[in-house]
Amino acid sequence: MRFSRLGVLLILAVTVLAGANCSYYNRVLARKNLVDGSKAYKDRKFSDAEQLFRDAIARDPKGDTVEGKTAQLFLARTLHSEFIGDRQNKAKAEEAIDQYKKALQQNPNDQSSYKAVASLFENLQRNDEWLSWVTARSQNNSIPPEQRAEALTSLAAKKNTCANDISDTDKTKKTITREGKQVFEFLKPESNEDFETLKGCVDEGTRLIDQAIALETDLVKNAKSLNPKTMSDADLAKDIDHLKVFESARSYKASLLFQAMRIAEMDKRTPDRDRLKTEAEASRANFLELSDVVKKLQSEMDARAAAKAEEANTQKANSSANKKIAFA
Repeated sequence: MRFSRLGVLLILAVTVLAGANCSYYNRVLARKNLVDGSKAYKDRKFSDAEQLFRDAIARDPKGDTVEGKTAQLFLARTLHSEFIGDRQNKAKAEEAIDQYKKALQQNPNDQSSYKAVASLFENLQRNDEWLSWVTARSQNNSIPPEQRAEALTSLAAKKNTCANDISDTDKTKKTITREGKQVFEFLKPESNEDFETLKGCVDEGTRLIDQAIALETDLVKNAKSLNPKTMSDADLAKDIDHLKVFESARSYKASLLFQAMRIAEMDKRTPDRDRLKTEAEASRANFLELSDVVKKLQSEMDARAAAKAEEANTQKANSSANKKIAFA
């Protein structure tokens, strides 16, 4: 078949134009992969979603575009879900960790990806890697303070568990009557090694939680002045997430003070025991104060969601009624 000169020129022009817009077409196709993959994920067709997100990544392996970055994150979540469905498939978990880490390289403030990696390390019982991962996060001065505080609180929580596993046993915690009331009396563990471990966990946990609380923002310090009625839905959700981090930190601060009180009682240091008990109760009141604010904000958000749902149901009912009238 012979081609006319004009035809050849047209083919060359289209080829050049297509080459110049190759990245554009790749982005369009990647967006389609993301949309189709998201639907497959929602329908719990994880293997289909995984392949579609891989196809999107193949169009931008370095994650230079929004589509490429999104595909990396969506693939990580899909692999994570596949692992949750089959805990024996550790290869999915390993790759999910790698993909989450890529997402964090693109956006270091992506707290959900950081927490997903930490969760996977725990599920895989890779405790040393969990510790390194969370410690690095707690020391990262380039991320928001609430994210560092959350990591510090996670570390302190482990120390609190370590302490409680030793101090809250049948041999160390006895019920006695004191001043006409039944109270707990705490006794030293039989093993001196356990007692030293208890003290070490409380000391380290206290150091960590004090660092977390030192990161409290003005929002946390002035939380009582918040008026949920005047806040937007977005601000409500954002502030709840922010305050919950420090609500947890304050809770563990109180718990670790109670652990320190137990140690003082085991050591027969009655004045220290009484002082620490007073401090622990004050710390718990501090936690409950912030917790009440979080509950107030959450209640407002729930009420708004219920109102919107009721309005949507009313509109749907009215629409159905109007259709019946129209066809009557």
